[in-house]
Amino acid sequence: MTAAAVSDGRRRRGLDNRARIVTAMLEIVQSGEVAPTAEQVAARADVGLRTVFRHFRDMESLYREMAVAIEGELLLVVARPFRATDWRARMIELVERRGDAFEKVGRFLRASAVSRHRSRFLAAAHGKMVSTARDLLEAQLPAAVAQDPATLEALDLLLSFETWARLRDDQGLSPDQAREVLEAAVRKLTA
Repeated sequence: MTAAAVSDGRRRRGLDNRARIVTAMLEIVQSGEVAPTAEQVAARADVGLRTVFRHFRDMESLYREMAVAIEGELLLVVARPFRATDWRARMIELVERRGDAFEKVGRFLRASAVSRHRSRFLAAAHGKMVSTARDLLEAQLPAAVAQDPATLEALDLLLSFETWARLRDDQGLSPDQAREVLEAAVRKLTA
């Protein structure tokens, strides 16, 4: 076997290990663990702990990979054109879209929230998500509504992940029930 073939095999194995580590991290978080350890990730990926830290210098690096997955899902919500033409109907559509997105990435958002206070990257990623969500909201509103601070802030709060999580986790509502509550609140606020 040539030196190039050996090097190529090592590189391929390294890429495979890296992908397995990222997949393990995502699976652990998806299963409900909000603060996975490097040991848990290594065991799930079936690699040594040293291999985890050879590819990721610290757990924050792994959280960066998780943030990429979150961002990808949320960008699908942002990029999809609205079906509704009336702004009030777009607000209801936004409730539905965000509910769907939050159900997909909710566990990842909860996990990143646990470490956000220790991580500049996660704090910045959260800030970007909040800002992007607000920009999307404002883009759907007529100027008179967007310029009313109380209405804008109330809508921003109602359509946030934190509100969704409160309805789902603390109040025990199903996704459909949470959506109905938010739709009713948005309708009353925008009447």
